[in-house]
Amino acid sequence: MLRSRAVWFFTPSNPTITFGGFEGEGKREMYEQLPLHTYPATMYLQPALAFNVVKTQIVNNGFAYPFVVKPENGMMGLLFRIIENEQQLLAYHLNSPVEYIVQALCNYPVEVSIFYYRHPTSLTGKVTGFIAKNYMHVIGDGISTLQQLILQHPKANTKLAEMKAKHATNYNDKIPNGEKYYLSQAGNHNRGATFVNMNTAIDAALVSLCDSISNNTNQFYYGRFDIKCESIESLKAQKNYSILEYNGAGAEPNHIYDCGMSLWKAYGEIIMHWQALYEISAYNNLHGSPYWKFSRGWKFLQHAKRLRKTLTASDLALDSFSG
Repeated sequence: MLRSRAVWFFTPSNPTITFGGFEGEGKREMYEQLPLHTYPATMYLQPALAFNVVKTQIVNNGFAYPFVVKPENGMMGLLFRIIENEQQLLAYHLNSPVEYIVQALCNYPVEVSIFYYRHPTSLTGKVTGFIAKNYMHVIGDGISTLQQLILQHPKANTKLAEMKAKHATNYNDKIPNGEKYYLSQAGNHNRGATFVNMNTAIDAALVSLCDSISNNTNQFYYGRFDIKCESIESLKAQKNYSILEYNGAGAEPNHIYDCGMSLWKAYGEIIMHWQALYEISAYNNLHGSPYWKFSRGWKFLQHAKRLRKTLTASDLALDSFSG
């Protein structure tokens, strides 16, 4: 901030993403800049639409159950759901406070995050983090009920009200021996996912994939790609993968988690990334992408804070409604 003489020094990092993608940005502007066919089929719906209109638009756009829904301007996995029938869609539509996305369900078995940045003067960037995601789940033993398994889970047992509401139908059922039962299908750390560090798999092919995305519009310079793919090999070959999200300046280098990294090394990783963020932003500022003024950024952050509060409340309300 001091060197830039700007509190919101990161705003030019990704010039065509609101606030540089630090917080509160919408997903539409990200999807519209990605290369064609690199993300799932997507449409947008307003919560004020009559439900009959919603159903008609979904059918006309070629969607069939199951599919994904999530807020167009969302965060932290809030209001992310997989919709399997009309009843679930109605519940979601009635409880959505904002415009939301309907998106084809991506059935690739592997979900990864890739942290990448590229200085605007270079065509080649750097991949600094590569993780695989494991969704929060329990394994049945044929004896314990789902409730009992949740109580034994180190993360799920801190979210008992949420778990009971989301899994009310199966809450008292015994889970067959060896069956993997997913408690959440959101790949966010705060939604219970665990991460597997795969930094040893970073190579020129992975960097080339990110370069191709970044150079497509010459506007993605700093952030993290969340991707589903058939396999790590197919991803590196740039085949059979789909980009779920792009998180800009506010993206965490999430490869610091779940890998036994020391606190000081984690701090070092964060500082290194923010140095890169500063350098990219400073260059873009000098070449036509100005820093946001303090008042503009402050107002925007307050709006994002109110939105997060609204989404959190609606997420809990949807669980209660569905349960």
